[in-house]
Amino acid sequence: MSENDKLTEEIIFEAATDEFLDRGMDGARMQNIADKAGINKALLHYYYRTKDKMFNAVFEKIAEKILSRFAPVFDETLTLEEKIRFFYREHITFLQDNPRLPAFILNEINRNPARLRRVLSTIDIHSFWNKLEEQHRDELVRYNITKEKIPQIMTTIAAISVFPFAARGIFEELFKKLDISFDEYLEERKEFAADFVIKALRK
Repeated sequence: MSENDKLTEEIIFEAATDEFLDRGMDGARMQNIADKAGINKALLHYYYRTKDKMFNAVFEKIAEKILSRFAPVFDETLTLEEKIRFFYREHITFLQDNPRLPAFILNEINRNPARLRRVLSTIDIHSFWNKLEEQHRDELVRYNITKEKIPQIMTTIAAISVFPFAARGIFEELFKKLDISFDEYLEERKEFAADFVIKALRK
């Protein structure tokens, strides 16, 4: 592939990502993607034969971007509490930078759960637990965290940061009545959420 082809493909990919985040798989239009990329529809089909093929590429890239952002949670120099604080700081910042992602992912999970299963099939949850146990054996015992409790803990930790974004419109309206800035609330939440989870685990 020539440098010009690579550049064109990148432009198309960015345009497709923008269209899918705005409209989802069902609402996205190939013509809109071509217009955003500044090319004709025939050229768009040359690079990506179908809308479904293009969507799969975008969805997998987004999933890869999210997972790579949190690779430092496997850093053995960090304590478990430090990793929890890292997660909330990075996760909420990531969602601030990509505010359309939560609604997009939730909609697509409900629309086509098989697609997410394919992405998650590459994750070895047993390896994740073994690494966690190896790095934080004493802390896990202290907090009474067992392998069986991991699904509950993981979903709770994620939901605490995702939900404000998924229901952003509602929260913004409520906060207006309280004269609270949603952006300031998010900044405070990075620390509040971590403190909340850590205190809960200590009980």
